[in-house]
Parts: sequence; structure tokens; C-alpha cells
Amino acid sequence: MVRFIDDHRALYGVEPICAVLPIAPSTYHAHKVRQADPARRSVRAQRDERLRGEIQRVWDTNFQVYGAQKVWRQLDREGVVVARCTVERLMRTLGLCGAVRGRRVKTTVPADVADRPQDLVQRNFTAVRPNLAMEHRRIWVSDFMYVATWRGFVYVAFVIDVFSRRIVGWRVSSSLKSDLVLDALEQAIYERDDAERDRLIHHSDRGVQYLSIRYTERLSEAGIEPSVGSRGDSLAEVLRQTMRWLNP
Repeated sequence: MVRFIDDHRALYGVEPICAVLPIAPSTYHAHKVRQADPARRSVRAQRDERLRGEIQRVWDTNFQVYGAQKVWRQLDREGVVVARCTVERLMRTLGLCGAVRGRRVKTTVPADVADRPQDLVQRNFTAVRPNLAMEHRRIWVSDFMYVATWRGFVYVAFVIDVFSRRIVGWRVSSSLKSDLVLDALEQAIYERDDAERDRLIHHSDRGVQYLSIRYTERLSEAGIEPSVGSRGDSLAEVLRQTMRWLNP
């Protein structure tokens, strides 16, 4: 707004422009005074100006790969007292960021299947008794995620019962083959109570692993009804149920 007023003040004047813009004339004039005399700026603004130079120097000296944490530690070693959050804020205003190691992993690859199972859950992940959800339907929620380790990414597949919040099946693998989620399903089926053979819904996202022929055939053999939701909703529920399980 100050720049806009500077560009048009000769034609319209400061007060008429401020009557239209949400800025008071006194605010504009105070800003111009501080701009002309940097010594009249606030203590914080003056300190930020000095710190920007220090942060830029440390970032450039270290091949422009340091993030806020490392820049803050280097300034601390040099005797520059500053909070980490301040370094992060000033780096953001300067447009500086650290190098990011690793690669982005895409876990959910939507299967190109026109006739996929319907969403029988509709994000209603509630239950009133073990394995029981709305309309007397039992629900398992399945998904998988990746964890970065020193030897690379490790993928962990889960099958969680909605009511008990219990992980009834899980597997860990270094690849995203169908066997990962299939082995977790096999464990869940093995742990399944034979007395509870009424309607059981297996809910997952649209990943190719869950819509593969082997996986869908195994669900059919076990008498489990497949349900496919939108991207990410199954993982979100798995995380929520897992956190409730770890922190009841």
C-alpha cells in the first residue's frame, strides 16, 4: 500500500488515497519517516536487519545448504544470541531454505480400474461392539505408510479393527509389492475369530495393491466384502486409530 501511494500521490494526493485504502495517513507518513531515517525504526526491526546479514552470510558460507537449525547453531557457536524461531522467520522472509535429502515417496498409486468396489463406509468409522459398525457391519481399515531408515525407506502395512483399535494384521517390507499388504491381510484373517463370520467390510483406498486381482480374490475367499474410499481417508483413519490405541 505504501508503494501504491508513492506511485499515485502526485496525481491524487495522500489523504484521498488513504480514504479508499485501509491505511491511515499517519501510518503512511510514519513509515516514510522510518524509511528516511533507519535509526527511528523499532528495536526489533533494527535487530532483524542486522540478523538478516548474519543469516545470509552463514547460509552462503555453507554452500547454501543449511536449514534454520544449522544456521541457528552456527550463529550460536559464533556468539550471536538469537532464538531459533527468529532465524526460521528471517530465513523465510529472505527466501532461504536448507537442502532436503532423500526422495519423495508416493505410496498410493490409484489403480486404473473403472469398476472398483463401492465405498460402503462413507467415512463413518464408528462401532458399538467389537468388529461392529453401522447397520451391524464389521469394519477393518487397511493402509500402509513408509518410514525413512538408515538403509532406505521401509513400508509398513496395517489392518486395524475399527472398534477394538487393535492391529489385527501388519507387515514390514522394503518394497511396495502386493505381497506386503497381502501378508498383512493373511495375518488378520488368521487372527479372526471363527465365531464372528457375519458381514465384515475391508476398507482401503484406491491403491493398486488393494485392487490387485490376488488381493480381491483373497478377500472373496475369506468372505470379506471390499470397500474402497477416496484417496488418503483410509490412511487418516489408520493413523487416528493407531494413536488412540497407543494413547487410550
